[in-house]
Amino acid sequence: MSNIRAAFENGKAFIPFITCGDPDLETTAKVVRAAAENGADLIELGIPFSDPTAEGPVIQGANIRALAGGVTTDKVFELVKELRRDVKIPFVFMTYANVVFSYDAERFMARCCECGVDGIILPDLPFEEKEEFSAVARQYGVDLISLIAPTSENRIAMIAREAEGFIYIVSSLGVTGVRSEITTNIGDIVKVIRENTKVPCAVGFGISKPEQAQKMAALSDGAIVGSAIIRILEKYGKDAAPYVGEYVREMKEAVAKS
Repeated sequence: MSNIRAAFENGKAFIPFITCGDPDLETTAKVVRAAAENGADLIELGIPFSDPTAEGPVIQGANIRALAGGVTTDKVFELVKELRRDVKIPFVFMTYANVVFSYDAERFMARCCECGVDGIILPDLPFEEKEEFSAVARQYGVDLISLIAPTSENRIAMIAREAEGFIYIVSSLGVTGVRSEITTNIGDIVKVIRENTKVPCAVGFGISKPEQAQKMAALSDGAIVGSAIIRILEKYGKDAAPYVGEYVREMKEAVAKS
């Protein structure tokens, strides 16, 4: 069984997203540990990129701050290596195809394997072109995570059948960011996924409050939160770790009730 699947074995999963290097890598390490200690089942680590097209202004800002601080892909790998001394829950990278391509896909996946990264999400990689990365990812035991959006419609079954690790359900059209309500019929998407695969699915984009996380987890296998956590980092900077930990604990409790 993939390490990622293990994150969904003990009830509904809560998955926080953290941009590496915002405001610096030392703070990222503290925040990751605080999230893990407070119930995160899997953590998405964002590798900063200059043109993060799927991100709203909050996570774009985090990318800009991290890059301005000198964060590189190599430094992110070193961070993960250091975190793996004591953090055992699965890690998934969230970044863009160009980051992997310019690093060299095989070298990138080899380092994921070496450092203990279990999967990768590339939101700008079309399903039809994924083989360019999925073959080499599979070679190194890295799950290439598929995304399913409200516009996927008749492609949901096809994407689900080839999914690895977990399926990231995009709750809303547009970019990441906090939303007051989620109107997409997640239940219908999950129904098609369940008919075509046993791979778990979690809902992200727009979730910020415990009641939203509980509702989305009740319909799927878990909830993903990014922008709300980046806002905490924006507010508290280098002192953010305990605040992120408290937020993760609250969100995990909500998800566990679903």
